[in-house]
Amino acid sequence: MKLNDRKLKILQAIIHSYITSAEPVGSRAISKKYELGVSPATIRNEMADLEELGFLTQPYTSAGRIPSDKAYRLYVNGLLQRERKIMKEKEGMKKLLAQEIGEIEKLLQNSAKILSKITNYTSLAIAPQVKESKLKHIQLVPVDETKILVVIVTESGLVKNAILRVDNNLTTNHLNRISNFLNSKLKGHNIANLRNEIEDNLIKEMYKFKNTIDSIIPLVNQTLDSHKGDSLYSEGVTNIFDFPEYSDIEKAKAFLSFIENRDSVLDMLINTGFNDIEIRIGEENNYEEIKDCSLITATYRFNGKTIGKIGVIGPTRMEYSKVISVVRSLALVLSEIADGDKYKIYLK
Repeated sequence: MKLNDRKLKILQAIIHSYITSAEPVGSRAISKKYELGVSPATIRNEMADLEELGFLTQPYTSAGRIPSDKAYRLYVNGLLQRERKIMKEKEGMKKLLAQEIGEIEKLLQNSAKILSKITNYTSLAIAPQVKESKLKHIQLVPVDETKILVVIVTESGLVKNAILRVDNNLTTNHLNRISNFLNSKLKGHNIANLRNEIEDNLIKEMYKFKNTIDSIIPLVNQTLDSHKGDSLYSEGVTNIFDFPEYSDIEKAKAFLSFIENRDSVLDMLINTGFNDIEIRIGEENNYEEIKDCSLITATYRFNGKTIGKIGVIGPTRMEYSKVISVVRSLALVLSEIADGDKYKIYLK
């Protein structure tokens, strides 16, 4: 049995209707709402065929039909094949985010808020990993006689700060000399290799600063070691309660419990791949708690290299066209900001 043009139009109408209403869709409703040029009886027969083909399911409590994961996949693939369109919101999002340019983590927090607000779904964002970034700058700043502030900036815009206790009374001049030396030797090196670079090569060269350096180097390594994981941000977690699919409190609690599990969410995001746009629908998801959800993610880049991911998760009855455009556009905005001349890192 072929999925001809008429079946496609009827299926698209059913998907649109169900996305809007969250109610099983009957042939008469489709006939009244959409000008398809065929009778309710013909629509009913076509719906029966679509059900046989696996694109529709019929809840046991209703005579209407609802789209299956297979139907959503067909629908989404059709959206992805269309010519890319840059949303009108893109420039608006860029203006909003440009006002907050600074540390990339703050940029991502604001991005997650914007994404959740526009889509009304739960938004997620991953910041770059420290260990996979290259060093741009290290700065040691005195706080008082026993504490210094270590600021580590990566080329991808990630900033890590740590307050460290020291035994020596380190002057600003001492710390500037050490910072300058470290930057001259380590700038552009991969963060994951800094520990060996410092311990194997630099201590000998910095012997004249030995009394000071002996107390600083282990603390720099400690700062790097404490930030090896991904930073994860989420917004609009409770938006799930706005959808009738999650009126069942136990189902909603299972979703919330999953989103609160940082390791599971990171695993979910990383294992969806790092293509420009990735979409997982219903049963395509690996975790049982989100088998009734769709996940749409996009990557953002710095200097052409993928450094992170943003996305939304919500019911399979999702406004795919809108969400795909918003997620893709915001990822492009993040990449443009990261690569643009206006992007500045503020040391704090």
